[in-house]
Amino acid sequence: MEVQPFKVAVDDGVMEDLRRRLAGTRWPDEIPASGWDYGSNLAYLKELVEYWRTSFDWRAQEKLINSFNHFRAEVEELNIHFIHERGKGPNPTPLIITHGWPSSFFEMYKIVPLLADPGSHGGDPADAFDVVAPSLPGFGFSDRPTQRGMDILRVADLWAKLMTEKLGYLRFGAQGGDIGAGVTSRLGFARPENLTGIHLTSVTRPTPYLGPGARELSDAEKAHLDQREKWQQAEGGYSHIQGTKPQTLSYGLNDSPAGLAAWIVEKYRTWSDCGGDVESRFTKDELLTTITIYWITQTISSSTRMYYENQRQVWSLKSGERVQVPSGIALFPQEISRPPREWAERSYNVCRWTEMPRGGHFAALEEPELLAQDIRAFFREAVS
Repeated sequence: MEVQPFKVAVDDGVMEDLRRRLAGTRWPDEIPASGWDYGSNLAYLKELVEYWRTSFDWRAQEKLINSFNHFRAEVEELNIHFIHERGKGPNPTPLIITHGWPSSFFEMYKIVPLLADPGSHGGDPADAFDVVAPSLPGFGFSDRPTQRGMDILRVADLWAKLMTEKLGYLRFGAQGGDIGAGVTSRLGFARPENLTGIHLTSVTRPTPYLGPGARELSDAEKAHLDQREKWQQAEGGYSHIQGTKPQTLSYGLNDSPAGLAAWIVEKYRTWSDCGGDVESRFTKDELLTTITIYWITQTISSSTRMYYENQRQVWSLKSGERVQVPSGIALFPQEISRPPREWAERSYNVCRWTEMPRGGHFAALEEPELLAQDIRAFFREAVS
């Protein structure tokens, strides 16, 4: 299949079944006054589920989603869904921007207009991008992989083919966070002839070379590794189960929309710069649009499998290896991992380093203006 226009259109029956399941939720008990200490808070989940059942307007969100230009294209026998917004400027820079988990292409709905049409949003039209925002394989409206091995390395190969063979961009930039940062990094490493530069909001892959001949760890790097270990112990349970037994988890999440909401919304609260109030950063409609995309496409199972695949082939650099293309890194204060610059420079050719005043893991949704400004500034310098 060549590139074909695509429109999101969910059958009424799917939404009716969702509301029926929500109405029949069998709620668990909870330790009184425990807040979010044990995981998703019961009172908040009941409130969110009731809104989802009675007030959430999927058709309005579907209209918002369809206000962008959507396409699907077959890449190595997988139909990949993506937004493709042409830039409004004299010479737009092609840019592929990749989401992570438990996110989706919808995370980009605020930032895509800022990048594609900066002149209409207080920017310079000379900084315009042709923005490509795909759904990862097994996420949202992209096909679910049916074979093993769909990890960040494989996705980077798919993205390179999507951009060059399907869309005709022989040179392009890439941006991403979370899983998307790993895909973006791999693009910069494996396809330097095609990449003008990469921009990241997280630095977790690849693992830098730390063997014989490597510079000793600085105190800041040691503190960073200690922080990562403590975070993994306190917050990494989701990653361990998704990286070891994702199929077992999937039966409950694919069958219970309330369970799916609980699994996802707790991450939006914990990983964002919300101070414990998730709706200070995201509206109920934004949260539920993301959750509903997972529900209607039945992709929670295939999305969690990517953790399993990534843990089976950990990407580590060898002596002398580095991502050599120009790299910009924007660190938000509530991001999961906040390494010092010297740690990032072990793996990347860091040309721009920005420490943001606010924001967290879902940067494109939390702080789209800050992120867009940094992306524009980086690529303005990288491609000049």
